[in-house]
Amino acid sequence: MQRPRPWVIVPGIWNSGPEHWQTLWQDERAASGGRVLRIGPSSWSEPEPDDWTAAISRAVAASDEPPVLIAHSLGVLAVAEWLRGSGRPAVAGAFLVAPPDPDAPGFPEAARGFRAPTALADADRAGVPARMVVSDDDPYCTSDRAVGFAGAIGAEVIRVGALGHVNVASGIGSWDPGRALLDDFERTL
Repeated sequence: MQRPRPWVIVPGIWNSGPEHWQTLWQDERAASGGRVLRIGPSSWSEPEPDDWTAAISRAVAASDEPPVLIAHSLGVLAVAEWLRGSGRPAVAGAFLVAPPDPDAPGFPEAARGFRAPTALADADRAGVPARMVVSDDDPYCTSDRAVGFAGAIGAEVIRVGALGHVNVASGIGSWDPGRALLDDFERTL
């Protein structure tokens, strides 16, 4: 039996608190002896895109084999930008959940340096399978805009219905259906 791939957790602005599905998945993985790292940017509340992409690179480089990136919210935008970089360490795939729209009025002012994903060159896209989970009623990004982001980076879209921003406020707890989506994605890698 093959051991599970390592994970790199890429939360959104302000990090994901103790009740957020990312933190619950991370704690569960760590408790079972699984390999999991969380990015460590210098600021969660005043995020800088370059700092966050560097934090992703550090976490990926610290993995003993190419990990799966598990990103939520602003973390999705950081991963999309990181995928554009040259000389980045290899990853097995990217599981992207609920991107925010940096051009929308509700986008946090502190994160204004982040931008919407744009089309990746074939060289950037090669070898990085990605799935983007899209909620139909996300208050931070319309589903059409999120689907466009997925298309720009070559990610497969998974629509999950009305789950808000797929966070604690959505009332999803450990989000077991999302974990099943991740497990299914990992089986394809």
